Amino acid sequence: MPLNVPILLTWARILMIPAIVGVFYLPDGWASHSERNLFATVLFVAAAITDWLDGYLARKLNQTSAFGAFLDPVADKLMVAAALILLVDLKRAHVLIAFIIIGREIAVSALREWMAQLGQSKSVAVNLLGKVKTVSQMVAIPMLLYWEPLGVFLPAEWGTWLIQIAAGLTVISMFYYLKLASLPQE
Repeated sequence: MPLNVPILLTWARILMIPAIVGVFYLPDGWASHSERNLFATVLFVAAAITDWLDGYLARKLNQTSAFGAFLDPVADKLMVAAALILLVDLKRAHVLIAFIIIGREIAVSALREWMAQLGQSKSVAVNLLGKVKTVSQMVAIPMLLYWEPLGVFLPAEWGTWLIQIAAGLTVISMFYYLKLASLPQE
């Protein structure tokens, strides 16, 4: 396993997952409800930034690796799945939304693995629709973690709308990938 700055950032993102979740389950008295929301949101946003930063640094420093290419999406999926399960537990997201998004991630990951074994991994490469879905859920999750009004801005309301949009895009993108995989390969 190679160790370089991008891979260390990816590992840091994975290690932030228990901290994001744990903020809400520490004993009462250590922080107010608002502070817990803020801490979890800051940790999630920091983890999301490391997702961008590790890829940027891997390319900039010419430190890309097969292990990094494997670990980065695993870290992303673990982070999103943990956050969604937490949001369901906090009653800030519907269980069906979490099921759709997590289920799609498992299905598309399995599809990509299968297509790679067939030598057709490029046929199910990440596309613009998948990227828009990811952006909408990565903006929605911090809003749902924060939850409380910020003046006239209502993160709970906006986050709910965005996570619903992300779920819709999740379904569309999953069918798109399945369609691509079912096309005759050259």
